[in-house]
Amino acid sequence: MTQNEQKLTDALERLQRAEDPAQVEAIRIEALGKQGWLSALMKTLGSMSPEERTREAPRIQEMRATIASAIDERKAALEAAALERRLQTERLDLTLPASDGPRGTVHPVSQVMDELAEIFADLGFAVATGPEIEDDWHNFTALNMAETHPARAMHDTFYFPDEGAGKRMLLRTHTSPVQIRSMMQNGAPIRIIAPGRVYRSDSDATHTPMFHQVEGLVIDRGIHLGHLKWTLETFLKAFFERDDIVLRLRPSYFPFTEPSVEVDVGYSHQSGRRVVGGSGDAEGHDWMELLGSGMVNRRVLEFAGVDPDEYQGFAFGVGVDRLAMLKYGMNDLRAFFDGDNRWLQHYGFSAFDQPTLSAGVGARP
Repeated sequence: MTQNEQKLTDALERLQRAEDPAQVEAIRIEALGKQGWLSALMKTLGSMSPEERTREAPRIQEMRATIASAIDERKAALEAAALERRLQTERLDLTLPASDGPRGTVHPVSQVMDELAEIFADLGFAVATGPEIEDDWHNFTALNMAETHPARAMHDTFYFPDEGAGKRMLLRTHTSPVQIRSMMQNGAPIRIIAPGRVYRSDSDATHTPMFHQVEGLVIDRGIHLGHLKWTLETFLKAFFERDDIVLRLRPSYFPFTEPSVEVDVGYSHQSGRRVVGGSGDAEGHDWMELLGSGMVNRRVLEFAGVDPDEYQGFAFGVGVDRLAMLKYGMNDLRAFFDGDNRWLQHYGFSAFDQPTLSAGVGARP
């Protein structure tokens, strides 16, 4: 037996007696490390003649493969033995509470959507939905918007390429088409809200190309502006959870309502933010435009197949994102869509502990 073969035999015997991974690693370094005896033997191949190299190289490679395989086997055996000892001695206490893992949050827009559905359900409104990709008839024409109306302009509306099918398709600019579709499908009387995403070509601190809107529609016999004002006051008092909500209705113009009114709400500045509540005419208070509304135009009812001589009603629309900003103290609409987890953790709501409205519509006198 040569000297190198003796070293190999000794190393294999020591591996069998090794009782921990540290001893196995020491044997590996001694044989296969940069200064190991087998590594030094590999380096001698370069100085051999071709005949010697042909004879010795397979023997050296075989020794190297043998000890490498023995090292891997001994490591695996020691690891298996250590695991078996742990399994025999360790126990899991199933009575201990589970650790809190990472949790997602409910986006403020989703939270406000739920609050709106809760409030209007108390008022007898159903939730209606419709397609976000609309045709220009439902989005504009049926709402009494003339062909020359500025809202139809390319810089305001996202149009799809015209395929010559007779209808020009677009991303809806409001949820009003849902009102048209609901009246055409269900007729009158009707009482619905239409929440959802809408799209307009605009972007700054208070506008984004995609935002959320909720619109309301009531069509019945004998409906007048007094019903509209009461509905909005009741809705806003429940939403902001304050009884001192004061509204101011100003004459305005919308093609789909006549008469039309802009609705202002009283507010004050508190700790650097606008807080809704109180009269805008009182000291330290001011008025803020919040939403648009009015009595549904006769032509809109006719387009939707409702007899305007028998039925009339009101409609209103407000931005969901803006309501969230006012109620929960946010100052930049763009942050709603940045996907910043820090913002979501700060302003989001727990899916397991969502706040509920402390005094819904049904709890008020």
